[in-house]
Amino acid sequence: MSGKLKGVVAVVTGASRGAGKGIAEALGAEGATVYVTGRSQKEGDAALPGTIHATAEAITKAGGKGIAVSVDHSNDAQVKALFDRVKQEQGKLDILVNNATVIHDDLIVPGPFWEKSLDLVNILDVGLRSGYIASYYAAPLLVASKRGIVAFTSSFGASCYMHGPGYGAQKVGVDKFAKDMAVDFKPFNVAAFSIWMGMLKTDRTKRVMDSEPEKYAGFWDIAETPEFTGHLISELYRDPKVMEKSGQVLIGAEAALDYGMKDIDGKQPPSHRPMLGAPTQAHPAIVQ
Repeated sequence: MSGKLKGVVAVVTGASRGAGKGIAEALGAEGATVYVTGRSQKEGDAALPGTIHATAEAITKAGGKGIAVSVDHSNDAQVKALFDRVKQEQGKLDILVNNATVIHDDLIVPGPFWEKSLDLVNILDVGLRSGYIASYYAAPLLVASKRGIVAFTSSFGASCYMHGPGYGAQKVGVDKFAKDMAVDFKPFNVAAFSIWMGMLKTDRTKRVMDSEPEKYAGFWDIAETPEFTGHLISELYRDPKVMEKSGQVLIGAEAALDYGMKDIDGKQPPSHRPMLGAPTQAHPAIVQ
């Protein structure tokens, strides 16, 4: 444990597995108290391994304090109860990571959107709307602390065609949330930004790559660990000039260079900007 985030309270949504799990564990490894949300409470609840309790235990084992909270992020009352609990138990909140997202198995199936399950549109509920609701209930705690960050996990799918229109709209949406929430948060010294992650070393990704090894040859070697984004969020939180980045859409691999930061495996993840495009930044005009 580094202790860089000792005393810091964080909430990471959708942290049973994948990106959320890695981000939560990274924050915990730096000493934070991390509330881990998700629906998986026991193995078998989902097709992929991972539970909120396993993530919380890993955080505590790493030197932080992991607190598992079962939350269905399509249920606004459960989300409100989560932040009521954080207020009661901690009296503050420093970091919110909006990561909870519905990922349908048809997402990576080739073909036009109308030939896939209509359920793919649910990413606009848990993935887009859920990020707004969590931020809404977290905001009073962040504002009261007079310092904090809201981070949205996003991807290059906000720029290029990736997995179809539902996925793309969700990524564009959270990017815009970060841009506009930053305006509202600015007077309170709370930063908001969206982070484009690269290909991630997760169980889901490995399952896909193993199914078509020739198609994905070499991709695993350049993929980021999920913990990479978590450590980047820590750097951003501790940056005294973080408000200068507020409202931006950051390519994680590029932002890490500003802090001289590498992945936990010692590698420098590449930016996919040349191949997949660049984020657009907010226009400075403000219309009330």
